[in-house]
Amino acid sequence: MKREGKKIGFVPTMGYLHEGHLSLVRKAKESADIIVVSIFVNPTQFAPNEDFTKYPRDEKRDIELLENENVDVLFFPSGEEIYPKDFQTYVDVIDITQKQEGEFRPAHFKGVTTIVSILFNCVMPDVAVFGQKDAQQAAAIKQMVKDLKFNLKVEVAPIVREKDGLAMSSRNVYLNKKERKEALILNKSLLTASGFVESGEKKAKVIFNAVRDLVRTVDSAKMEYFRIVDKNTFEEAEHLISGKKYYLLIACKIGNTRLIDNVEVKA
Repeated sequence: MKREGKKIGFVPTMGYLHEGHLSLVRKAKESADIIVVSIFVNPTQFAPNEDFTKYPRDEKRDIELLENENVDVLFFPSGEEIYPKDFQTYVDVIDITQKQEGEFRPAHFKGVTTIVSILFNCVMPDVAVFGQKDAQQAAAIKQMVKDLKFNLKVEVAPIVREKDGLAMSSRNVYLNKKERKEALILNKSLLTASGFVESGEKKAKVIFNAVRDLVRTVDSAKMEYFRIVDKNTFEEAEHLISGKKYYLLIACKIGNTRLIDNVEVKA
């Protein structure tokens, strides 16, 4: 296909697809002729105490959804194909991965950048699309592509939300009815923080305190972090600079389910 001059678009996923994943497929179609989607639940990005074994899987449903989107190729490798017994090489983006998510999931990004580099070498795409919900992951992959001279373009598609504002995630299935309602605190917190920024507040500490106090009003919620970071470097900001773009990032446990969300703002 590449020899024929066709452009390959690639969307790597861990399956259990939802509208957020499908929006990435549609984004890829805007700049590619052939669409490849991979499904691989990657063990190296899960810590021993995380949910690798119970991560939701539904291969049949995933295939139906991809067929409905007219995806050309499904790449569905086995664990042994990706990580044979003698596997010993990892890709580690050093700086950007040490913060925020990296603090709470130390091995996570090393697993992500390793699997994505393997998938890139298998698929050889011209463009790869990732979601903004995992904004730090997308930034790390962009850095890896730049540093290792991968011949492809990385695009980031906007977050897709449920009607009530909850960011779509495969892990939302873990939430019971009460927790599903309480999970709205993530989006509510980001909207509150955005309001502070829009009204001219420049002190990150003031915004953090407001978000912390809001999350504390929800019984099942335990905030791991709320950060305001430079959109490109993910350096944490203590004082916002007018005209500069930032991500507001939040990670929060609702019961036993860990959720993340973010929004982009301009100071």
